[in-house]
Amino acid sequence: MFAVTATQTDPDNPLAGLTLGERPEPEVPDGWTTVTVRAAALNHHDLWTLRGVGIRQDRLPIVLGCDAAGVDEDGNEVIVHAVIGDGPDETLDPRRSLLSETYDGTFAERVAVPRRNLVPKPSALGFEEAACLPTAWLTAYRMLFDKAGLEPGSTVLVQGAGGGVATALIALGRAGGYRVWATSRSEEKRARALDLGADQVFESGARLPERVDAVMETVGQATWDHSLKSLRPGGRIVVSGATSGAVPPADLNRVFFLQLSVVGSTMGTRDQLARLARFLEQTGTRPMIDRTLPLAEAREGFAAMEKGDLFGKVVFTAGG
Repeated sequence: MFAVTATQTDPDNPLAGLTLGERPEPEVPDGWTTVTVRAAALNHHDLWTLRGVGIRQDRLPIVLGCDAAGVDEDGNEVIVHAVIGDGPDETLDPRRSLLSETYDGTFAERVAVPRRNLVPKPSALGFEEAACLPTAWLTAYRMLFDKAGLEPGSTVLVQGAGGGVATALIALGRAGGYRVWATSRSEEKRARALDLGADQVFESGARLPERVDAVMETVGQATWDHSLKSLRPGGRIVVSGATSGAVPPADLNRVFFLQLSVVGSTMGTRDQLARLARFLEQTGTRPMIDRTLPLAEAREGFAAMEKGDLFGKVVFTAGG
């Protein structure tokens, strides 16, 4: 079968290890099944893998990709939950992994997954839209509706509008009844954030009209100080990643004095993925897709992500 594989890692030239070509059919352990992939979404996780982060060298070569939507062996249209783990919240299993870390991922014509990881795909969602949900959109869903502790009408600041999680936060926040503000260094991305549903947009680091109830922090070092300064007393920063570099230690004096909360957030559970899919079906909210490419042209999508030249998700399509 055709697949997109990491064959080596290089922190300075990650695309050097990106290999497109034939791979063996997936092995299917007991309790697992095979999904014929119709669409798969690109994440920063895939680029970090090519840089050598979070992957053991003895696992190479490995098929990349965490997210997919496709058809299972019984002909059902499904979404693949990316977290391989046990327990009521598999994201908290100390032995958990993501597809493409220990087991081959979704950038292939077929992928083997545990049966418990399959979620029915609502007919209202296309395969390309559904493929965006398991990582970026599920992370945003958990940040907003599980970790932020907000009521409808609250003001939420999304740092770094443009990425997959950030665009999901804007769209979901709007649909969930929040007042959403967003920042970006790019004038074009600020304009697109308004089109997506943000109430106001600001240059990165700009002074805001008022302090916000919660900050959604996925950028890290470049925005951390602004996130602290923008939060009202008693507010909450929800952290799910750091694309600009590690988040530095919090200003503990400010955190203590203003009674701020800083909470981490991971990807959600399979059950939360099912609820997210229903939420999109019921509200008409849909993922922002920057571009859709055949799996054979995956290198173009990786190159765009490396350059930061994206607004929303990159989706790869595979034959049925």
